[in-house]
Amino acid sequence: MREIILDTETTGLDPDKGDRVIEIACVELINYLPTGQYIQYYLNPERTVPSDAVAVHGLTTEFLLDKPKFIQIADRFLDFIGNAPLVIHNAEFDIRFINAELTRIRKDTIQLTRSIDTVLMARQKFPGAPANLDALCRRFNIDISRRDKHGALLDCQLLSQVYLELRGGRQKGLSLDVSESSIKTLVSNSPKKPFQRSLVIQPSDQELKDHQEMLSKLQKPLWGQS
Repeated sequence: MREIILDTETTGLDPDKGDRVIEIACVELINYLPTGQYIQYYLNPERTVPSDAVAVHGLTTEFLLDKPKFIQIADRFLDFIGNAPLVIHNAEFDIRFINAELTRIRKDTIQLTRSIDTVLMARQKFPGAPANLDALCRRFNIDISRRDKHGALLDCQLLSQVYLELRGGRQKGLSLDVSESSIKTLVSNSPKKPFQRSLVIQPSDQELKDHQEMLSKLQKPLWGQS
């Protein structure tokens, strides 16, 4: 089963007020585990990046000036995600921004129903507990020492681990297909134990007598009814 972890960084909080996507990253999962395939782009937002946004992700206007515009990477982005479900932390936020970019270049938008929101998953699994990415990483003992600022690719990599844990842990990614050769290897490497015949214990005469005495006291036992 193919899924895509997706994350963005933006110039602000509202695409309807002119905020733009400035970084987008996607990490491919097969059966809940990363395959090593990913894409990541820094994007020229064609506007300045406010200082409060720079404080979050560190991406300045100057750094983004020579980066491609969204229209230049849109087809590669859409080809990579294909029709796979999109696993996103706070999906509505990222989908709104991506759809604003797609609408701007007259591309079909992405349905929110296609997304799997890990914030909602976390709130259902741990009611009342913090559901932000840092808190979930700490809960699952995932190393966040590199996350001094937000970054779309790093956050995708962390979210892939969180998503696996929310789904039930690493056993979700294990294959149940076992070949004949692997079975033979398992058998040949199993420790050899000497055969032991089952031990049969016979009741004593006194135990048999006590048992009969107990049975005689039972009123209308089931085995005596026809």
